[in-house]
Amino acid sequence: MTDIEETIRKYALLNAYQHGGKAQPKAVLGKILAENPEFRSQAREVASLTSRIVEEINRLTPERQLKILRERWPESLEARKRMAEEKKLPPLPEAEEGRVVTRFSPNPDCVLHLGSARAAVISWMYAKAYKGRFILRFEDTDPRGKRPQLQFYDSIREDLEWLGCRWDEERIQSMRLPIYYEHAQRLLEKGGAYVCTCKPEKFRSLALAGKPCPCREQPSEVQLERWERMLDGRYREGGAVVRVKTDLSHPNPAVRDWPALRIVDTERWPHPLVGSRFRVWPLYNFSCGLDDHLLGITHIVRGKEHLANEVRQKYLYAHLGWKYPVAVHYGRLAITGAELSKSKIKSGMEAGVFKGYDDPRLATLQALRRRGITPEAVRELMLDVGVKPADVTLSWENLYAHNRKILDQKVDRYFFVDNPVLLKVSGLRKPYSSRHPLHPDHPERGYRILKVEPDGQGQARLQLSSRDLEILKEGCVVRLKNLFNILVEAVGEGRVEARFHSEEYAEARRHEAPIIHFLPEGVGVKASILMPDGSTLEGLAEPECLHLSPGQIIQFERFGFTRIEAVGQTVKAVYGHP
Repeated sequence: MTDIEETIRKYALLNAYQHGGKAQPKAVLGKILAENPEFRSQAREVASLTSRIVEEINRLTPERQLKILRERWPESLEARKRMAEEKKLPPLPEAEEGRVVTRFSPNPDCVLHLGSARAAVISWMYAKAYKGRFILRFEDTDPRGKRPQLQFYDSIREDLEWLGCRWDEERIQSMRLPIYYEHAQRLLEKGGAYVCTCKPEKFRSLALAGKPCPCREQPSEVQLERWERMLDGRYREGGAVVRVKTDLSHPNPAVRDWPALRIVDTERWPHPLVGSRFRVWPLYNFSCGLDDHLLGITHIVRGKEHLANEVRQKYLYAHLGWKYPVAVHYGRLAITGAELSKSKIKSGMEAGVFKGYDDPRLATLQALRRRGITPEAVRELMLDVGVKPADVTLSWENLYAHNRKILDQKVDRYFFVDNPVLLKVSGLRKPYSSRHPLHPDHPERGYRILKVEPDGQGQARLQLSSRDLEILKEGCVVRLKNLFNILVEAVGEGRVEARFHSEEYAEARRHEAPIIHFLPEGVGVKASILMPDGSTLEGLAEPECLHLSPGQIIQFERFGFTRIEAVGQTVKAVYGHP
C-alpha cells in the first residue's frame, strides 16, 4: 500500500494546511476516493489507513507540516495557495462599478454575533469590490417590542470597526420620523394606504377570507382626518394603524394589507434617543422599504427569511412609482454549539447565566474578540459561507482553522502547565538548559531559556501538565522538549518518577518517544485561563509571560492560542482554540 500511503499523506498535509494544522479524516478520505477511483475497491483499508496517517500528521506542528509539503509536493501547495487567493464572492446582478450602494441595518437591541456579521461583512465586501458605498443604518423604530438601548449603538459601531467594515454613511431611523410621516400622508392621499380602526381580530378574519375591512375604501379626506388623529393623540395605542393596500387574494395572508405605522404609548415606552416626542412609529417594512429607496440602496444582501418582506415592500414601491433594489437572499447560518438568537442571549444575560456580552460561551463578536479570534478570520469565514441560498451549518473548527492560519506566523510561543503534577528525574550528572524560540520560523525574535539543575543526589524536580499523565506510562521513553529523554519508572497520583535516559533527539525518534513540555519546579508564575465553557483552568506559565501585555495573543505550546487579559501576580488569559 505504499502508493496509497503517499497519496493519503499528501492529501492529509494539504488538508491540514487548509485547516490550520488539523486535517479532517472524512474530508481527506472523500478527496482520495473521489480523485482516485481505483482505491474504492479497498475502501475499508483506505479508511483505516487514512485515520492512522491523519492522526500522525495532526501530531506535527503546522511548521513541520508546511516544511514537508514544500519539500515533497510544492506544486500541490502552490495550487492550493492560488485557490485561496482567488476565493471571492459571486458577481452581483445588475452591478456597475462605482454605482453599488449596500447597507447593514441592525436593530440596536443587542450586540452583534457571528450570524449578524454575515450580512455586515458580505454587504461591505460587495461595496468595496465595486468601489461603491456602504451604509450603516440603525433600524430602531420599535420602542415597545424590540426596544433599542443606548449602549448597543456604540457597541455595534465598535464591532463593525473591529471587523474592518468601515461605513461611508450612517443613518438612524428614529431621527427620520418626519420623512416617514411625509410619505405616509402621500400614500393616504394617493389611495395606496388607509387608516384602519378595526379590532385586530376582526381585520384578521376578513383578511383570511380575502375581504376588505370597512376602513379600506373610505375617501382620502376621512383617511387624512384619521391620520391627524393618530398624530395628535386622539387615538390611543392600538386604536388605529396605517395599512398599505395590497392584493387581498394574495396566497400569503400576511401580505394582505400589511401594517405600516402604528401608535406606541411612548410615555410608557420612551425611545432612548427621542424620548416621548413621537407617538406614531413605522413598522419594519415601511421604514426599511422607504429608506432603501431614499438612501439610494442598489443591492440588498440579507437572509431568505426576508423573502416575504420583499413581496410586501414591492407593493409600497408600486404605489410610489419606484423601482425595487436588487435583492440577494442567502440561507440560514447555524454554528454547532453556538447560540445565535438575540432573545436567548439577552434572556441569558438577564438571568445571570452569562457574565457579560463578552462571555466566552457566547458567539458574540465581543466574546470572539476577547478570545483572540481575529477579524480577518471572521471575514474569511463569511467569504467561505458566501451568499448561497442553501442553509449552512458550521462548526467552531471552521472559524478556528482560519484563525490558526492568521495567528500561526504572528504570535509567540510559551509554556503553560495546567493542573501541574510533579516529575522527579534521577540520574542527572550535570545541569541542563533548554533553549526555546519565541517563534520557530523567526529566530530573530529571540529565545526563552529554561534551566534544570540537579541536587546533590543527581535529582531534579519539574512540573508537568496533568493531561500528560495519559502519555506517561511505566517503561516508556519520553522527551522533554529541547532538553533530554527520560525513562518513566513510576506514575502515581500527582507525581511521576523517571530517570535520565539520553540527550539526543535521534534517540527519542528511535523510540518514537512523545515530546512534552515542562517547567522547572519553582520557576513558573501562576496563570488562570478562562475556557470557552466558562470554566477556569489554573496552572503555571513561564516567567517570560510576566512581560506580556493585556490584549496580546500568544500560543501556549501543546495547549492553544490564548489572549492575555491581565498581568500581575497572576497571568490572566482567555482561551481561544487549539
